[in-house]
Amino acid sequence: MGKLIDEFRLVWQGISQPSPLLNIGFAAFCLALSTAVRWGLALIRPDVFFIPYFPAVFFATAFGGSRIGIATALAGGALGLTVNFSDATADRARVILLLIYWTVCGLTIWGVAHYRSIALRQRDISRRLIREEEYRKLIVDELQHRLKNKLSTIHAVLHQVLHDQPQIWARIDPRIRALSRTDDLIARVDGFGCDIKDLLVSELGPYGHVRFNLNGDPLFLPGKLAVSLALIFHELATNAGKYGAFASPRGFLQVSWTVTDDRLGITWDETEGPPVGNIGEAGFGTKLLKSALMPFDGKTEISFLKSGVHCTLQCRIPAS
Repeated sequence: MGKLIDEFRLVWQGISQPSPLLNIGFAAFCLALSTAVRWGLALIRPDVFFIPYFPAVFFATAFGGSRIGIATALAGGALGLTVNFSDATADRARVILLLIYWTVCGLTIWGVAHYRSIALRQRDISRRLIREEEYRKLIVDELQHRLKNKLSTIHAVLHQVLHDQPQIWARIDPRIRALSRTDDLIARVDGFGCDIKDLLVSELGPYGHVRFNLNGDPLFLPGKLAVSLALIFHELATNAGKYGAFASPRGFLQVSWTVTDDRLGITWDETEGPPVGNIGEAGFGTKLLKSALMPFDGKTEISFLKSGVHCTLQCRIPAS
């Protein structure tokens, strides 16, 4: 009995096709139920012969297809013509009603079978898309794993080469780690990108969540733009930790962003940091800040104010 119930559930959900025995049994049940309804209606209107069998034809066709629907329509017509719950006998009027009943049943069967075939095709497409999505996710996970291993290998090789040049290594190591954190963040959203707030929190979180404030609407960044901004945020946060707001007990950082059409504007505003001294020649970090957004028609402007570093970023958000 449990096996029959499971088969019925799978058929009703469109996962599988019914067996001939289940198909015939369901149609017979629908006919029996319709006949019982007809008997009840006969207590009020004895001239109701075929109307109760329309639902049986509809459900039998939806469950098992057009063939069992046609068989149900023929059987329902035969029952309506031959079975009587009153003294009325089959006459010419009942034969005409039978022809009308079969005509309407034919239209019903055609319509239900048509939409049933569409639903079956859609389910097949859905199953195929689910399989393709699972396969794509497997490939993306494998690529993410290989990328992480490759980045770890590059990190280890550079550390081996630069172990006797700690100053150069100190400049490279945190940037590689920042890229690794960004890749992990992007991977968590299926490799397409990440939210700007999540990106900022991952970079600024180690300095303490009470040391900064983020202001802006939720904004999803495509992968390439997220990587470029991650490098910029890392440079700014590193400078803030060494010379800016995060280097002072009372220092505070305000980051806000706005979007106008496809243009993203970001403001990085530090306050209560140590006094800004003489600005030396532009180093690697400054050059990175100036050039990282060029592929996105962007620019970076940095001002060293008495209150702290003020940086504005503008770029185009790629459509993808």
